Amino acid sequence: MDTKHAGSLFSQRGLTLVETAIVVALTAIVAATAAPSLAGFIDARRLDGAASRLAADIQFVRSEAIARNRALRLSFHTTANASTCWVIHTGPAAQCECSDDGAAVCNGGAAAIKAAVLPAGERVALAANVGSIVFDPLHGTSTPTGTLRLLAPDGRAIHYVVNVVGRVRSCSPGAAVLGYRAC
Repeated sequence: MDTKHAGSLFSQRGLTLVETAIVVALTAIVAATAAPSLAGFIDARRLDGAASRLAADIQFVRSEAIARNRALRLSFHTTANASTCWVIHTGPAAQCECSDDGAAVCNGGAAAIKAAVLPAGERVALAANVGSIVFDPLHGTSTPTGTLRLLAPDGRAIHYVVNVVGRVRSCSPGAAVLGYRAC
């Protein structure tokens, strides 16, 4: 057998530099195409998670006021580092707020029961047309009525409208968020 042709009897293994470059380029194109939709999906999940927490806490403060036979308050704040939060507490609205790390800080005899924070880095913010809502222990009513808006960076929003009898209606402006009726 001729040693010059012995190499042709064996099949070639591995990838050439051109083949590797093509695979890398295609992978980069697919990743660049998928990244915006992935970011939108993550933002939608964060908005949905924040909406679930807020809805649960609104129901919690109402039922807890009745169970404790004591007026409880749901207060809304923005911290110095642009995070937004809410605190369930006793006492006047001015006596409780959120610290930068999201913990509730109360003074003057007010006591925090529960707090939740939406860090600025999570890209979901809370806006409310009232500073706080008081839930009455006798009937579960609320004063004043308010609209709480959870806002995503892409403009989608979920609204919770708390009426005078303490009931909550949820909606999304223009039905932009699936699962919520239009506001």
